[in-house]
Amino acid sequence: MKVRHFLKYFSFLSLVLNGLSGCTAAPALIRNEGTQLSPAQMDRVGNRIWQNECGGTVAGLTSWNAGEDFASLGIGHFIWYPQGQRGPFEESFPPLVAFFEARGIAAPGWMKGACPWPTKAAFEADKSGERQKELRTLLSRTVRQQTEFIMARMERALPKMLSKSSNPAGVRWAFDGLRQTPEGTFCLIDYVNFKGEGTSPKERYQGQGWGLLQVLEDMTGSKTAWQPGQFAEAAKRVLSRRVANAPPERGERRWLAGWHNRCEGYKKPL
Repeated sequence: MKVRHFLKYFSFLSLVLNGLSGCTAAPALIRNEGTQLSPAQMDRVGNRIWQNECGGTVAGLTSWNAGEDFASLGIGHFIWYPQGQRGPFEESFPPLVAFFEARGIAAPGWMKGACPWPTKAAFEADKSGERQKELRTLLSRTVRQQTEFIMARMERALPKMLSKSSNPAGVRWAFDGLRQTPEGTFCLIDYVNFKGEGTSPKERYQGQGWGLLQVLEDMTGSKTAWQPGQFAEAAKRVLSRRVANAPPERGERRWLAGWHNRCEGYKKPL
């Protein structure tokens, strides 16, 4: 790694430790406090997230979902808002690009500002354009780095979840137990990317959330909360509750079988 990239990387690492965007990684082993993932395991995690979010296709790396005001990019469907547009969800694509550059991965200048497509129609009309081709090329060759970026989000979520929980000791116990294994770590990484941290008051139906915090709180009554199977069942209960609480006009029941199927995947070995 060149010296300037080495210094940029450790500058970026300091942001992670202060609760901002980033990631920690050793060259041969990806480390969390309780988990060590080999590069091969990291790649399997990334490919499973890619399959879950994008069907594992390169075309799926650039999308704009119906009814949304932002592009969804990469294996984690990282959010990128157009100029002047904001919403209740955290914008994650610009920090991802900053992370790439901190790791010495160059990104073209047009990726460093607001999303250049102002609407879904404009985005779809340019699907075969040079910018989206360039974007898909970059995203298809940085799956491991995107996975590390998602892992960093998972780690940053813990202090926020503990501050919002009525049972912080139980949540901490379940979180630490899960990340003792690669499979448990995958549960945490994928779910926080899938349904968020569960700490935002905006993400509630009838006062109840559906993020990682709520799944971990559901698990605290179990003596085997560290098992991915326990996480999967808790996640299905939380998502079923979300659908039951959702406004009827949203018709969320149509998504429940797919959500449960994704949770069943947490029981598979990595």
